[in-house]
Amino acid sequence: MVAIKMIRIEVAYAREETQRILTLEVTEGTTIETAIDRSGVLDLFPEIDLLQQKVGVFGKTKKLTDIVQAGDRIEIYRPLVIDPKEARRKRVKK
Repeated sequence: MVAIKMIRIEVAYAREETQRILTLEVTEGTTIETAIDRSGVLDLFPEIDLLQQKVGVFGKTKKLTDIVQAGDRIEIYRPLVIDPKEARRKRVKK
């Protein structure tokens, strides 16, 4: 019989006013999408749209089909309110 190895990961999401980091254990070989689903973050923040929003691990963009590694912190990124270049232009004009 083959032993199933469990790994500990985190799923993080932040709104402007609140943030959550959820810790969970998943089986080795779990995809980012499955880990997000199992974390319960989609129930806590129903505005999350994984078809539109980017995800990453420790600040590096990843695909939903990528495999998580032990200790990973999956981050779900909110859409930008304003393009950073445009924000910089507005600050310069002031």
